[in-house]
Amino acid sequence: MAVYTDISEEELVAFLAHYDIGELLSFKGIAEGVENTNYMLHTARGPYFLTLYEKRVDRDDLPFFLGLMRHLAGRGVRCPQPVERDDGAVVGELAGRPAAIVTYIEGMWPRRPNAEHCRAVGVALAKLHLAGADFGMERANSLSVDDWRPLWNRSRDGAEQVEKGLVGEAEGDLALLERNWPSNLPRGVIHADLFPDNVLFLAGRPGLIDFYFACTDFLAYDLAVCLNAWCFEKDHSFNLTKGMALLRGYGSVRPLSSAEVAALPVLAHGAAMRFMLTRLYDWINTPAGSLVVKKDPMEYLRRMRFHRGIESASAYGLDEQRADA
Repeated sequence: MAVYTDISEEELVAFLAHYDIGELLSFKGIAEGVENTNYMLHTARGPYFLTLYEKRVDRDDLPFFLGLMRHLAGRGVRCPQPVERDDGAVVGELAGRPAAIVTYIEGMWPRRPNAEHCRAVGVALAKLHLAGADFGMERANSLSVDDWRPLWNRSRDGAEQVEKGLVGEAEGDLALLERNWPSNLPRGVIHADLFPDNVLFLAGRPGLIDFYFACTDFLAYDLAVCLNAWCFEKDHSFNLTKGMALLRGYGSVRPLSSAEVAALPVLAHGAAMRFMLTRLYDWINTPAGSLVVKKDPMEYLRRMRFHRGIESASAYGLDEQRADA
């Protein structure tokens, strides 16, 4: 579930008095999501999306997240736009939490992504990267390679209870990634969490949501996150057809440089490590009965094992002759 903070109708009506979105007709909590509390609002002017930001989101980051959505929407990216209050701000307070309203994006996320979904996501991701090139704010990636070992150290003591041999395996991969992580690739705004449930398709066109991990980092790392999120099957095998579709879709808008192509295996390995570690931390450290949704870290351990053996981006379906020299 993702309704960590309950709100009353009276509280919500008072909050909405500062917005010009029409009379409230109904509202309901949204079960999907992990980090924040989300409600669907129906008003006289249509549907909107209300988010209450929980403790794992730093209020100081909200101007970046919300400003980025506005910037991208203004450049043709299909994504939510923040709604201003009567004082010009886009963040208010509701039930003791920072809160914002954004426009509602119609569509459904694909429960079983196919190659065409992957191609469309690749195109959309590349367009996001180009559209974000002139965004005037930066935010460091708080879950990049320098943050993985501290996160691992907070989970290490319980790791063997999750998977026998995990300590040695994770230590080895961390050392490998720290040695080989690239330092001079094209950088810019990235989504950093573009999983299938953050892409809503309508008539084949993807809409991108949930920008609350967005940051400034290597553009190709964002593509590596998508390879992990979109191109593995339920039996944990990599689907080469989906990988090829994703990479060709991306490259049709923004061709990868030769350095990005060479770095793609280590970036994909690192992206799998990032999600394994955050899942592992929650798996070990979240008390029973907590509202935080725990996801299986072993799913991403299996991806790590796959990427560990990859030497060339061609294994992901990339035609390296198509890369920009």
